[in-house]
Amino acid sequence: MTVSRLAGIALATAGTESSTETSPEVDKLIAALRDEDEIVRTNAWVAAGEVGAPAVGPLADLMLDAQPEVARAAKRALWQVARHSGRPGAESDKAAVVAALLTVLAGERPDAVRREVMWMLSEIGGDESVAPLASLLSTAELREDARMCVERIPGTASLDALKSALDSVPQDFKANIAESLRKRGVEVPEFPSVKLAPSRATSVQAM
Repeated sequence: MTVSRLAGIALATAGTESSTETSPEVDKLIAALRDEDEIVRTNAWVAAGEVGAPAVGPLADLMLDAQPEVARAAKRALWQVARHSGRPGAESDKAAVVAALLTVLAGERPDAVRREVMWMLSEIGGDESVAPLASLLSTAELREDARMCVERIPGTASLDALKSALDSVPQDFKANIAESLRKRGVEVPEFPSVKLAPSRATSVQAM
C-alpha cells in the first residue's frame, strides 16, 4: 500500500485534534494499520511519514488499540511521521507535525502515548516545545523523560528551563536536573554528580 502525501493542508489541520473529520489518506492509513495481514500493516507504517500532520491525532489514538500488533504499528507510523517531517527543507511540514504533537501532549491520553510524543518532540521540536515539556518536570510519572527531552533540545530556552527547574522541582529530583545542566556545560557544584560517588567503601593498605 502507498500512502500519498497531503500537501498544503498540514498547517490548517494541525491543532484540530477535536475534529471528527479525517482525510481519505488518513482513513486509508488507519485501515491498513488495522489490517490482519502483517505485510499490509508494515507497508502502511513505513509509508506513513508522507501523510504528515493530519495523521498525528488518529495515530496517537490507534496506539491504544486492544490488538498489540496494531498499537505497535501505529506507534511506528507516528515515529515515521515525526522523523519524515524533520527532513532538510521541510520546515512547514515540521512545524505542522510539532503543533499536532503538542496538541496530543496536552490532551488526556495515557502516559505511554505522551511519553512517545515527548521523545518525538525532543528530536524535531525547538523553542516552542520547551515550555510544554518543562511543565511535565513536576509530574512524577513523566518527569525523568521530560528532563531528558528538554536537555536534548538545543538553544537558550531549554537551558533556561533546566536552570529554572533546579529551583522548582522537589529535592529528590534536583540531582537529576543538575545532571542535565552538566551535560549542557553548566557547573552545579551544590549537586555533585552521583556518577562520581563511590559505590562502595575502599581502603588502601600500607606497603
